[in-house]
Amino acid sequence: MLIAKIGGAMEFYVCAKCGYVAFDVPAEVCPICGAKKDAFKLDKNAIKKPVDPNNLSELEKKHIPLLKIERKCGLINSGCLDVNIKIGEITHPMQQEHFIMYIDVYLDKNFIARYHLTPEKLNPALGIHLKVGSGKLLVLENCNLHGRWIKEEML
Repeated sequence: MLIAKIGGAMEFYVCAKCGYVAFDVPAEVCPICGAKKDAFKLDKNAIKKPVDPNNLSELEKKHIPLLKIERKCGLINSGCLDVNIKIGEITHPMQQEHFIMYIDVYLDKNFIARYHLTPEKLNPALGIHLKVGSGKLLVLENCNLHGRWIKEEML
Protein backbone atom coordinates (compact mmCIF):
# COMPACT_ATOMS: atom_id res chain seq x y z
CA MET A 1 0.00 0.00 0.00
CA LEU A 2 1.21 3.51 -0.77
CA ILE A 3 1.51 5.99 2.04
CA ALA A 4 0.66 9.64 1.47
CA LYS A 5 2.34 12.40 3.43
CA ILE A 6 -0.08 14.19 5.71
CA GLY A 7 -0.58 17.81 4.71
CA GLY A 8 2.58 17.94 2.57
CA ALA A 9 6.17 17.25 3.64
CA MET A 10 5.56 16.34 7.29
CA GLU A 11 7.96 14.20 9.29
CA PHE A 12 7.00 11.87 12.13
CA TYR A 13 9.08 11.25 15.25
CA VAL A 14 7.98 8.26 17.32
CA CYS A 15 8.71 7.76 21.02
CA ALA A 16 10.40 4.38 21.41
CA LYS A 17 8.82 3.90 24.87
CA CYS A 18 5.11 4.56 24.27
CA GLY A 19 4.54 5.10 20.54
CA TYR A 20 3.54 8.77 20.80
CA VAL A 21 4.02 10.59 17.48
CA ALA A 22 5.45 14.11 17.32
CA PHE A 23 4.93 16.03 14.08
CA ASP A 24 7.84 17.75 12.27
CA VAL A 25 10.26 17.82 15.25
CA PRO A 26 10.86 15.43 18.15
CA ALA A 27 9.36 16.49 21.47
CA GLU A 28 11.77 17.67 24.16
CA VAL A 29 9.84 15.45 26.59
CA CYS A 30 7.18 12.92 25.61
CA PRO A 31 3.77 14.11 26.89
CA ILE A 32 2.65 10.49 27.42
CA CYS A 33 5.54 8.75 29.18
CA GLY A 34 8.06 11.51 29.96
CA ALA A 35 10.83 10.09 27.75
CA LYS A 36 13.54 12.55 26.74
CA LYS A 37 14.14 13.80 23.19
CA ASP A 38 16.74 11.08 22.46
CA ALA A 39 14.00 8.41 22.73
CA PHE A 40 12.38 9.78 19.54
CA LYS A 41 13.24 8.22 16.19
CA LEU A 42 12.38 9.59 12.76
CA ASP A 43 9.91 7.24 11.03
CA LYS A 44 8.59 8.47 7.69
CA ASN A 45 6.15 5.53 7.59
CA ALA A 46 4.79 5.95 11.12
CA ILE A 47 1.31 6.93 9.93
CA LYS A 48 -0.73 5.33 7.17
CA LYS A 49 -3.11 7.29 5.00
CA PRO A 50 -4.55 6.20 1.65
CA VAL A 51 -3.34 7.94 -1.49
CA ASP A 52 -6.91 7.88 -2.87
CA PRO A 53 -9.40 8.74 -0.10
CA ASN A 54 -12.26 8.34 -2.59
CA ASN A 55 -11.44 4.68 -3.26
CA LEU A 56 -10.79 2.99 0.09
CA SER A 57 -9.90 -0.66 0.50
CA GLU A 58 -11.65 -2.78 3.14
CA LEU A 59 -8.53 -2.48 5.36
CA GLU A 60 -8.63 1.31 5.09
CA LYS A 61 -12.39 1.36 5.79
CA LYS A 62 -11.71 -0.45 9.09
CA HIS A 63 -8.88 1.83 10.23
CA ILE A 64 -9.41 5.43 9.17
CA PRO A 65 -11.16 7.38 11.93
CA LEU A 66 -14.52 9.00 11.20
CA LEU A 67 -15.22 12.34 12.88
CA LYS A 68 -18.58 13.93 13.59
CA ILE A 69 -18.24 17.50 14.81
CA GLU A 70 -21.20 19.15 16.53
CA ARG A 71 -20.97 22.92 16.94
CA LYS A 72 -23.10 22.70 20.09
CA CYS A 73 -22.37 20.72 23.19
CA GLY A 74 -24.74 18.19 24.69
CA LEU A 75 -23.04 18.20 28.09
CA ILE A 76 -21.32 21.53 28.69
CA ASN A 77 -23.12 24.69 27.61
CA SER A 78 -21.26 27.57 25.97
CA GLY A 79 -17.77 27.54 24.55
CA CYS A 80 -17.70 23.83 23.76
CA LEU A 81 -18.12 21.61 20.75
CA ASP A 82 -18.60 17.86 20.66
CA VAL A 83 -16.41 15.58 18.57
CA ASN A 84 -17.51 11.98 18.16
CA ILE A 85 -14.82 9.64 16.89
CA LYS A 86 -15.47 6.18 15.45
CA ILE A 87 -12.69 3.99 14.17
CA GLY A 88 -13.62 2.84 10.71
CA GLU A 89 -16.45 3.20 8.26
CA ILE A 90 -16.62 -0.57 8.82
CA THR A 91 -16.40 -0.83 12.62
CA HIS A 92 -12.96 -2.07 13.65
CA PRO A 93 -12.89 -5.34 15.64
CA MET A 94 -12.10 -5.20 19.35
CA GLN A 95 -10.87 -8.74 20.09
CA GLN A 96 -7.80 -9.85 22.06
CA GLU A 97 -5.98 -10.73 18.83
CA HIS A 98 -6.98 -7.58 16.87
CA PHE A 99 -7.94 -4.26 18.46
CA ILE A 100 -7.40 -0.51 18.63
CA MET A 101 -4.83 0.08 21.37
CA TYR A 102 -5.31 3.83 21.70
CA ILE A 103 -6.61 6.98 20.05
CA ASP A 104 -4.50 10.16 20.16
CA VAL A 105 -6.00 13.60 19.54
CA TYR A 106 -4.06 16.64 18.33
CA LEU A 107 -5.08 20.22 17.58
CA ASP A 108 -2.88 21.98 15.02
CA LYS A 109 -0.30 19.16 15.46
CA ASN A 110 -0.18 19.75 19.23
CA PHE A 111 -1.07 16.73 21.37
CA ILE A 112 -4.13 17.14 23.59
CA ALA A 113 -5.18 13.63 24.71
CA ARG A 114 -4.65 9.85 24.55
CA TYR A 115 -7.48 7.39 25.14
CA HIS A 116 -6.55 3.76 25.82
CA LEU A 117 -9.02 1.10 24.69
CA THR A 118 -9.48 -2.35 26.16
CA PRO A 119 -10.30 -5.20 23.78
CA GLU A 120 -13.62 -7.01 24.26
CA LYS A 121 -14.89 -4.38 26.74
CA LEU A 122 -15.10 -1.25 24.56
CA ASN A 123 -16.21 -0.26 21.10
CA PRO A 124 -13.64 1.64 19.02
CA ALA A 125 -15.32 5.02 19.53
CA LEU A 126 -15.28 7.97 21.88
CA GLY A 127 -16.69 11.44 22.40
CA ILE A 128 -14.70 14.48 23.44
CA HIS A 129 -15.62 18.06 24.32
CA LEU A 130 -13.32 20.74 22.92
CA LYS A 131 -13.07 24.25 24.32
CA VAL A 132 -11.84 25.62 20.97
CA GLY A 133 -13.83 26.53 17.89
CA SER A 134 -11.17 26.51 15.18
CA GLY A 135 -8.01 24.74 14.08
CA LYS A 136 -7.05 21.47 12.46
CA LEU A 137 -8.10 18.40 14.42
CA LEU A 138 -5.95 15.30 13.88
CA VAL A 139 -7.12 11.95 15.22
CA LEU A 140 -4.60 9.11 15.18
CA GLU A 141 -5.50 5.53 16.06
CA ASN A 142 -3.12 2.65 16.65
CA CYS A 143 -4.19 -0.87 15.69
CA ASN A 144 -2.13 -3.65 17.26
CA LEU A 145 -1.86 -5.42 13.85
CA HIS A 146 -2.05 -2.69 11.21
CA GLY A 147 -0.35 0.32 12.79
CA ARG A 148 -1.31 3.97 12.97
CA TRP A 149 -3.96 5.62 10.80
CA ILE A 150 -4.99 9.27 10.82
CA LYS A 151 -7.85 11.57 9.94
CA GLU A 152 -7.56 15.35 9.64
CA GLU A 153 -10.46 17.77 9.73
CA MET A 154 -10.79 21.52 10.09
CA LEU A 155 -12.97 22.68 12.97
